[in-house]
Amino acid sequence: MGVRVAVAGASGYAGGELLRLIAGHPELELVAATAGQQTGRPVSEVHPQLTGSHEVVFAPTDPDTLAAADLVFLALPHGESGALAAALPPEVKVVDLGADHRLADPQAWQRWYGGTHAGTWTYGLPELPGQRERIAAAGRVANTGCYAVATILALAPLLAAGLAEPDDVVVVAASGTSGAGRGAKPHLLGSEVMGDLSPYKVGVHQHVPEIKQATGARGLSFTPILAPMPRGILATVTARPARPVTADDVRAVLAEAYADEPFVHLLPAGQWPHTAATLGANTCHLQATVDSDTGRILVTSAIDNLGKGASGQAVQCANLMLGLPETTGLTTIGVAP
Repeated sequence: MGVRVAVAGASGYAGGELLRLIAGHPELELVAATAGQQTGRPVSEVHPQLTGSHEVVFAPTDPDTLAAADLVFLALPHGESGALAAALPPEVKVVDLGADHRLADPQAWQRWYGGTHAGTWTYGLPELPGQRERIAAAGRVANTGCYAVATILALAPLLAAGLAEPDDVVVVAASGTSGAGRGAKPHLLGSEVMGDLSPYKVGVHQHVPEIKQATGARGLSFTPILAPMPRGILATVTARPARPVTADDVRAVLAEAYADEPFVHLLPAGQWPHTAATLGANTCHLQATVDSDTGRILVTSAIDNLGKGASGQAVQCANLMLGLPETTGLTTIGVAP
C-alpha cells in the first residue's frame, strides 16, 4: 500500500494531469478524486486518456472526503483553496496548485487577485537556492504559477549573480490554451484560437508579483500571449545587463545554477527551446544569448504548462515532502511529434 493521496478539482486539466502522474507513480495510491459539476461521473468519462487506469468516480469536494489522504493536491480555481485547506487536519500534507498561498504580501494579493489573503505557504520551486530543503520540511506547499516558473528559472540566477539589472526586465511569453482552464469560454473555441495569436492581460497579469517575489526583480513588464496549441509555454526573458557581458557569461551562470538539477536543462549553444520537446515532461529547457544590437541579456525558456508549470511540479514537491526521491514518477523526456 502506497502513500494515500487525493486530488481536489480533479476534473480540470491540471487535475487530470495529476491523476495521470499518480497512476504511473510507484509510491502513490489515489484514494479520492473530487470535482464540482462532474460529481458522480466516472473519471474516464471526463478524462478518456485515463481509460483502463481508473475506476474512480468523482466525489464531492469536501474536507471529510479529502481527510482520508496522507497528502492532498488542490487543483482549484484561485480563491477557493484557502477555506478548504484550513478545514483539513493539520497532519494532512497539502500541495496547492492555485495561487491562494503563493504571495507573502497580503496587499499584493488584494491588488492582483482581490479578496482575503489566505496566508503564505512554503513556495514550491525546488530549484531556487535553499528551497528544496524548505519544501522537504513543510506540511503545506504553494505550487508555482505556470508563467512564473518559466520566467523565474530563466531570470533568478542572473539576478542572484549580479549579471542583470533588477529594475529592467521584460518578458513576452506564449501559452497553450489549457492554461486558461477547462471552462467553456467563447475566446477559447477552436474557431477563435486556431490560426491566431492574441495578447491578454497585458501589463496586468497576476503572475507578476510572484515572479518579483521569487527573483528579486523590481521592474517587470510582462506580456502573455495565447497560442493555438493545447499545452506548453515559451517565454522570452530580456534584462539590461549590470555590466558588459557575453553570451558565454550568461550561459556560464545558468550552467552553474542548474548543473545538478534533474529537471532544468541548458541546451547546447545555438540550440533553442521548443515547447513540443517538453510535452508530457517535468522539464524546463533554457537557452541564452546577448542581443547583438542592444546588448540586453536574452534567455528563452520552454516548459509544459501542465508539467513543470503545474502538475509535474506539484508531484516533484510532494515527493520531497514525503521523503521520496525527487524524480519518482516523473520523466525528463518529452513526447514528440
